[in-house]
Parts: sequence; structure tokens; C-alpha cells
Amino acid sequence: MAAAVKAFFRPKVSTKWAVAGLDFQVAAGQVVGLVGANGAGKTTFLKMAAGLLHPTEGEIRVLGHVPHERDPNFLRSIGMVMGQKSQLWIDIPASETLELLAAVYDIPSEVYRKRLDDLARLFDVKEHLGVQVRRLSLGERMKLEIVAAVLHEPRLLLLDEPTIGLDVVAKDRIRGLVRDYNVEKGTTIVLSSHDMDDIAEVCHRLLIIHHGALRFDGSVSEVASLKSLVLETLSSPA
Repeated sequence: MAAAVKAFFRPKVSTKWAVAGLDFQVAAGQVVGLVGANGAGKTTFLKMAAGLLHPTEGEIRVLGHVPHERDPNFLRSIGMVMGQKSQLWIDIPASETLELLAAVYDIPSEVYRKRLDDLARLFDVKEHLGVQVRRLSLGERMKLEIVAAVLHEPRLLLLDEPTIGLDVVAKDRIRGLVRDYNVEKGTTIVLSSHDMDDIAEVCHRLLIIHHGALRFDGSVSEVASLKSLVLETLSSPA
């Protein structure tokens, strides 16, 4: 009790920088992988890139815009998928959420139908569009989450743990779909994942973040040494 009272009146306060020392650029059309331990700052960075968080210091520019100013032209140019949060309403079919998104992004009906047909074919989700989202498997739902994020054909797609909780087959399918979409549309993709296979099979470039700082920026050509490289970097002192 004494310790609790003391902590209440004289709390010990410490400051932790969620993101600090990140300095890099991403070229158009690249697929970049973000890797780091839990709490390294990956999701915080992606939220700042999407304009959901305001950086307390420094500057971040995405597609020529300051994200947190939330310029409508900027918001039309990005898409985001978070593996642990859904933009699909679980109590209605995915098709109804997609229709709402088409209205939000002011996509003409004929363009919307053509685009949805193409995406349904690419992601193999046509038979799931009319099914209540809560009745779909996690893998099926994640494919539809990506469809929802790219319906307006963004120039930049941010993926935060898109394969979390999926089985081996579903993960492989999602990886292939992300690769195919990048090749077909030339969309720039930033992918955060704890699964090294996601990074090795999808990304052109690897960024390792440790305690909010960039510790490695390089190619993902040496797949065999990828895991040992990550472990060695993350186990070193901050």
C-alpha cells in the first residue's frame, strides 16, 4: 500500500521514443519490408505514413504530401490494411462495404463494377462477395480486406501484418496476390511482418527497425541469410 501511495504522488516518468532516427526514401513501384521486434515502431511508422498519427518531431512526406494534414488528394492515393483491424463490417456482406467505399471515393458505377470484377478474379473472392463477413475464414476475409484497400487504385499500399493468424496455405496465397498486384499495377507497397517468408518472397528491399531507429537498409537477395541477419541485428544493443 505504501508503494502504491508513493507511486501515485511521486510517479517515476520515463520517455520512450516510438520512432526515432528513421531516414529513408522509397522509390515508386518498390515493395519494401519492415522488420523489427514487438514495439520496434513499425506500426507507429505506418500510422504516421497514413496520417493517423502526428510526429512530435521531424518530418515525413508521402507522395509529396504531409500525411497528418490529411489532404483529400493524399487520402485518395493511399490504401492501408491492418492485420488486427478490419475495415469490413462483419455483420453485412463484403459487397455492401465495397459499394460504400466506391461512394466514398466517388468511383463511377461502371468503373466500380469493372474494377471489382478484375479484383475478384485476381484475388479469387467472387463467391465470397455476397457472404456475411463474420462467416468467412480469416484467409478469405484478409483477401477481401486487401480488395477493399485497393478498390480506389492507390499509388501506395501499406500492409501491417496482413498474414497474421493465417495458415501456411493462406499465407502463401496472400503473398502471391500481393506480388501479382504489384506487378500488374506498379503500386508501391510497404509491408510490415514478423514472418520472414513474407519479406523474402514479396519484398525487393528490407528495412530493420530497432528501438524506433533504422538499423539496416538493403536488398532481400540473400534469402538464406535473411533470418540470421535479422536476429543478429535485433539482438545487438540499441
